Amino acid sequence: MADKRILVVEDSPTMRQLIAFTLRRLPNIALVEATDGVDALRKLGGDSFDLIFTDINMPIMDGLKLVSLVRSDPALRHIPIVIITTEGAAEDRQRGLALGANDYLIKPIQASRILAAARELLNIA
Repeated sequence: MADKRILVVEDSPTMRQLIAFTLRRLPNIALVEATDGVDALRKLGGDSFDLIFTDINMPIMDGLKLVSLVRSDPALRHIPIVIITTEGAAEDRQRGLALGANDYLIKPIQASRILAAARELLNIA
């Protein structure tokens, strides 16, 4: 039985699989994948999650809009969010964190960084 549920929001199937593969190394984790912000909101509405990893650049609804919608929803705002993106400029990072993201990781991303962020935000040793 999974103790923690993680939502991975990424429009690139390859990147989504890479993040999911990495997170599956953690014990007692259930993963749910979403292809964009709209898909993520649908899944957030029907399930509970302990952590969200999201890309920024996605069709239909980008990751920044998703972060702001999650943060403005009283039922969801407690969920930690990690942005994983190619947008490495300081102002992009500041905008993501200002909207309420807990961490901001820049691609190409190392598995160790993904695991460290997940462990910290889920309080897993």
